[in-house]
Amino acid sequence: MNNQRWLSQNFFVFFITWGIFLPYWTGWLVQAEGLSVTEASLIMGFGLLARGASTLFAFPLASKYWSSQTVILVLTVSSLLATILYIPSSSFGTLFVVTIIFSAAYPAILPAVDSTAGALVQQGDVHYGKSRSYGSMGFVISVLIISMVTGYFGEQAILWSMMVGLCLMLLMRFLPTPAVLLVKPTAKDRKESLTMRNLWQVKSFPIVLLIVILLQGAHASYYNYGYIYLQDLGVKKYYIGMIINIGVIFEILYFAKADHLFKKWKPSSLLLLSASGSTLRWLLVFLFPNEWVFMFSQSLHALSFGVAHYAFIRYISKNLSKQQIPNAQGVYSAVALSLSTAVLTLAGGFLYEVSSRLAFLGMIVCTVPAMVLIMVTRKQYEY
Repeated sequence: MNNQRWLSQNFFVFFITWGIFLPYWTGWLVQAEGLSVTEASLIMGFGLLARGASTLFAFPLASKYWSSQTVILVLTVSSLLATILYIPSSSFGTLFVVTIIFSAAYPAILPAVDSTAGALVQQGDVHYGKSRSYGSMGFVISVLIISMVTGYFGEQAILWSMMVGLCLMLLMRFLPTPAVLLVKPTAKDRKESLTMRNLWQVKSFPIVLLIVILLQGAHASYYNYGYIYLQDLGVKKYYIGMIINIGVIFEILYFAKADHLFKKWKPSSLLLLSASGSTLRWLLVFLFPNEWVFMFSQSLHALSFGVAHYAFIRYISKNLSKQQIPNAQGVYSAVALSLSTAVLTLAGGFLYEVSSRLAFLGMIVCTVPAMVLIMVTRKQYEY
């Protein structure tokens, strides 16, 4: 099995489902299930907490005893079963409980796939950016399809589309897999990665982690309220999907060329570029509340998200052992992609009720400190 092709295919299929979950799940809770924005924000916020706990503890623990292939298989099956529980759920309480279960299983697939990428990149025959761009393509295709499907069948189709996507992911598990991902960790491997203590012994890791926590958390309002915000601006559902895809298209272009264009860039330089682009992005959305400026700001998604994510993957691939990569991915996914986003989702929901524009402006409370932190520490910690 060609390692590059395997990774590209798995990124592509996973991000088809991610293109359903990330931009539409809050909207589905509001539009299809009849919850208020505040109720949906509360559910998604606690869902992010469950996601954080799962990726911080359960995923690294499973990676110590199971092969990468088995971990992804178990998470996929669990996610599919959780979506079935949504079918009879209609009250706030039942939707809250099911979302907690779903959030503990489904998002953990992302660090699991990213960990396989780290292992394959270390072998020297895989370019992360090239394969990750296929994930972005899957996201684009998914958002376009869902925007058309919901326009015809309504928001309830979002749930059924997720089930179909997870079934497709399950089928992928029965295709040939790179041999290194089928290897079950040995007792020696478990001893080396028994705790996360070694991560903190890499002196630059806590600093880099804090920076990506700030940069990824700053997407909370966009992920959870971007769909609703565009509806409030009067944008038709079909065009909402197209507007969301603008950001991912620029992300695709970035990932496709990142390994070549940024080969000599240090992670600190990439992170500073990301923080600058992110700050500009949220200022534009706040200052100019119309769909045209929002569309333009989407081009900055390649900087705000893509560059930060690529910088972290490059950093851990070069500075950590294979056994420690799942731990690093677990911490990154739990804290940077979940817990920080959870806190800022709740804060963003409060701000959105006051003014939709404030929900986006509030995100620079993360990006500006990130810029300062990078400039102060980059020489001292040499990252």
